[in-house]
This record gives sequence, C-alpha cells and structure tokens, in this order.
Amino acid sequence: MVSIKGIYDLSVSIRTYMPVWPTNPLPDIKPVGILSRDGYNAEFMQTATHTGTHVDSPYHMLESNITVDQLDLGKLVGYGYVVRPKFSGTEITASDLAKVWRSEYDGSIILIETGWWKKRAFTKEFLYDFPGLSFDAGKFVVEHKVKTIGIDTLGIEPYNHTDFAVHKLLLSNGIYIIEDLSNLDQLVEGKKYLIVALPIKLQGASGAMARVIAIEEG
Repeated sequence: MVSIKGIYDLSVSIRTYMPVWPTNPLPDIKPVGILSRDGYNAEFMQTATHTGTHVDSPYHMLESNITVDQLDLGKLVGYGYVVRPKFSGTEITASDLAKVWRSEYDGSIILIETGWWKKRAFTKEFLYDFPGLSFDAGKFVVEHKVKTIGIDTLGIEPYNHTDFAVHKLLLSNGIYIIEDLSNLDQLVEGKKYLIVALPIKLQGASGAMARVIAIEEG
C-alpha cells in the first residue's frame, strides 16, 4: 500500500497586481460579499488566463482545437522529477539538459528549476530577462518523449524569442507546458514524485491557472 509522506505546493499565490507576463493585464481581486454586511464573504477576480502558475494548451500557439478543457489529464498527472541544469545567459541548451539527464526521466513530467521564482518582483530582470529553453533544448525534450515540461519563469523560452518557436515545437508534439512554478527548492533532484497539475476547466481557453503539487510517496 502506497502512503503519502509529503505534499509540496509548487504554485504561485494569485494576488492583486502581482507580476505577470509583461503584456498581460495585472490581476484585480475585489470583495463583492462582506461577511458583516452580507452574511458571507466572496470575491470578484479579473485576470488573464495565463496568470501565475498555469498550463498552456496547443490552442495557445497552434491552429489546434485542443483547448485547455480538452487536455489529456494523463499527461498532467503522473510521475516526474525536478532538474536544475546549469546554464549561462538566458538560454538553457540541449547540452545543459544532457548533463543532468537520467534515463528514468524519459517519458515523464519534468520540472525545471532555475531559481527565478525567488526573484519575483516588478523588475526588468524578473519580467524580461528570465531564462528558458533554446530551440535545441526543445528538441531534446521532444526526443526524450517528455509528457509535460514545467519551469519556474514566466515563459518556457526567453522573452526575446518572439517567434515562440519552442512553444510551438513542444505543443505540436503533444507536450504540455507549465509556466511560473514556485517553491521548487522543496524537491530533491533525481527523486521521483507524483506530479499533479490540473488547470481550471475553462471551455475553449488557450490556458488556465493551475494548482500544481508534487506528492512524495512512502
């Protein structure tokens, strides 16, 4: 019988005016129900679907009818690992990934920790200079049949990759993308976890916010 030794929350807390993708509107959360006045508490939220920790669907970047509510949950719930490649500049290359790769990573969910989540702020560095996968690293991920790839930055590829070639490569090969992860330092590199990354079921949407957790089994 499998027991649960630990549950690790890898998600960003959504809050009013938090740092998000530079061209997206800032989220705004307001109370619409106040306990002392209305007998209950409730909030109204206005935000982009790609706010905080979120999952990208193929529809986000491709001429595809696979929207976030149509994603294969078998790719978003499964065993996976955190990796911490060493890199220079803003590109994580195939060579960088190869140096930390193990055969058991093939076909699993992979979460990349760069440490960027610790820099969260309204700074040029956090918003524009974050690292991401180079195109050859994207091909490496495809070749190793990764189910879902996640990263702790605002994008899977650097901000100046305006053609979104890595997004398109991954999504066209059926690899889902999780962006803006947090707290990845809780996980041990090379240790297998049960990863659960379930986006909100927004019909027809290109992506949606998700509560992403890693479960350590006994």
